[in-house]
Amino acid sequence: MNYPMTVFAIPLLIIAGVFGFRYWSKKRKRSILLATSLSDHQRTIVEEQVPLSKRIPAEFRGMLEGKINVFLNQVEFIGCNGLEVDEDMQLSIAAQACLLIVNSDIWYERLRTILIYPGAFKSRQAKQSGYVITEREIVRTGESWSQGPVILSWAHARQGAINDRDGKNVVFHEFAHQLDDLSGRTNGIPILTRSQNLTEWGQVFVKAYESHVQKVQIGQRTVIDAYGAEGLEEFFAVVVEAFFERPKALKDSEPKVYEQLTMLFQLNPSDW
Repeated sequence: MNYPMTVFAIPLLIIAGVFGFRYWSKKRKRSILLATSLSDHQRTIVEEQVPLSKRIPAEFRGMLEGKINVFLNQVEFIGCNGLEVDEDMQLSIAAQACLLIVNSDIWYERLRTILIYPGAFKSRQAKQSGYVITEREIVRTGESWSQGPVILSWAHARQGAINDRDGKNVVFHEFAHQLDDLSGRTNGIPILTRSQNLTEWGQVFVKAYESHVQKVQIGQRTVIDAYGAEGLEEFFAVVVEAFFERPKALKDSEPKVYEQLTMLFQLNPSDW
């Protein structure tokens, strides 16, 4: 039996319409959230929990609040080991995560869940050497998994935000990994802007990383956290911490690295 083409076309049009409407609704909701300011109550919490938010240029403050709204709408916060997640925790973490991308089109597209522990937590790590795989249990303050989740110690996340000049911030660190992973691999090479060159990025970061490893090996004090010597992906993450919390010191010690990060984030924290 032959059926007219309209019999098949109508259901396809209905399905396409449903998906189109969902896409339009999602995009419209995002636009509304981006244009919505935080309440006075929420803004007070962010300023208390994340002092760095008060130092950013005025032109970025509305953008930050809009992105915090989108982040809170997208991400589910789950307390672990009996921790009850409250508004302060959510706003603190969201504000720190959004500070990294306040003037960027990059977004944490894959992230849906953040797990929060009261303090440091245990994690299993597997390492392979030839045919031998060894596992060990280590204590962590944060973890970032490809396509999520992000796992954080609230004690360290809170302290890292409040002390915003020591170059140590676990939320910046783990969300730097999230940005790094958007390129397809967590390897210290995030998605670059149009003004950046991949070869130049690689040359600058590899040279700085190798110099950092040598300094750490001889026990020399560095602006960049010693943990960055663990690998290029960790070097990128700790450099991001220094970029936002010790920008002038980083600019003095590693000017080319600092320049690459100003282009990546389209920000210049040394002027804040």
